[in-house]
Amino acid sequence: MATKVQPVDEVKDPVTVKEDETGLNKPQMKLIIAALIIAAGLMIHLMVSYSGVQALLLVIGLLLGYTLFHARFGFTSAFRRVMSVGNGKAMRSHMVMLAVAVTLFAPILAFGISFFDLSVSGYVAPVGVSLLVGAFLFGIGMQLGGGCASGTLYAVGGGRTVMLVTLLFFIVGSTIGAAHLPFWTEDLPAYQPVSLAETTGFGYGGAWLLSIAIFGFIAWLTLVIERRRNAPKMATVPSTTGWKRLFRGSWPLFAAAIALAVLNALTLMTRGSPWGVTSAFALWGSKAAEFIGFDVASWAYWSGESAQALEASILTDSTTVLNFGVIIGAFIASAAGGLFKFTRLTKGNVSAAIIGGLFMGYGARLAFGCNIGAYFGGIASFSLHGYIWGILALAGTFLALYLRPLFGLSVPKSKDSFC
Repeated sequence: MATKVQPVDEVKDPVTVKEDETGLNKPQMKLIIAALIIAAGLMIHLMVSYSGVQALLLVIGLLLGYTLFHARFGFTSAFRRVMSVGNGKAMRSHMVMLAVAVTLFAPILAFGISFFDLSVSGYVAPVGVSLLVGAFLFGIGMQLGGGCASGTLYAVGGGRTVMLVTLLFFIVGSTIGAAHLPFWTEDLPAYQPVSLAETTGFGYGGAWLLSIAIFGFIAWLTLVIERRRNAPKMATVPSTTGWKRLFRGSWPLFAAAIALAVLNALTLMTRGSPWGVTSAFALWGSKAAEFIGFDVASWAYWSGESAQALEASILTDSTTVLNFGVIIGAFIASAAGGLFKFTRLTKGNVSAAIIGGLFMGYGARLAFGCNIGAYFGGIASFSLHGYIWGILALAGTFLALYLRPLFGLSVPKSKDSFC
């Protein structure tokens, strides 16, 4: 007998293993020890040279990366499954994540709760051409690049070689998007930001009720679609049994959804804003562009208070620290399952990674965030732009289903037994 498990590389079809096998290998202890030493060294450096806040954010990032890898909690694959074959299990886990997030965010934002007496604010952004184009591009890009913003980071930590290409061009795209942003936000139509809690007058209690109703409706809708299309099931994640699952086995999607929501709330209370990813990419790319001679400081994107970030060390940037934590956390999780290994590069997946990375980077800047900052963080912050981002990213995903095969990337089919 054999069973299907999800591969480390999510751009491939499920992998067949024997029924009595877990799909895991022995823990790669040397890699785990090396990663823990690096994490500890970085944490001490942050605490001594910067602040305890940065050290705490690194810990949160480690937990985010560990959770993402263990559950293979994806945004890219969730969108692809529901748009291609109607499997909405992962999308329902998104609704659980968002429901827990708004439940935690509502009192934090309403009463300004924080750990370090910081002012707290959610991600509430304008609705306009910039958002529509950016989210649509991001939807295409994440399907070609093989992962979203968080997915790119945890896939890099897991050893997917092609994701280094995606990350590089994600950074390039983010930098170009930062340079072009004034055109999209100032010269093209846009409406003021809309908060379901503040702009509408519902308050955080009313906005919470509305949000829960929306999530419930979407979850119900995915069940209806799934039944009507007789969608193939999701392949299981490689796992073990008993208490070992906590450290090197699969985590249920719903458990990971709750963990991610809690960690996002902790991020909000620790640094005063929700979890984000791609602003750091724009910072890294802009610093590199400045190093080779571009007058980055003259860009409107880096004017005002943002100019300080361009001049300071990247380790003063809280998003950078979170990103480093996600990569290291995913690396540890991958090595714990004995799954870390570099994957093969092909002309097709490299080409897709370049295009996908550019689209995601550019799109994230236009759309005021990615699947984390705009979709997860925006909806958790009761921002209308988060919902619109999700709709346009789904539209981009639908188009990308026809583009993926051109690069040799798989697309789930209704006749498949697993997706």
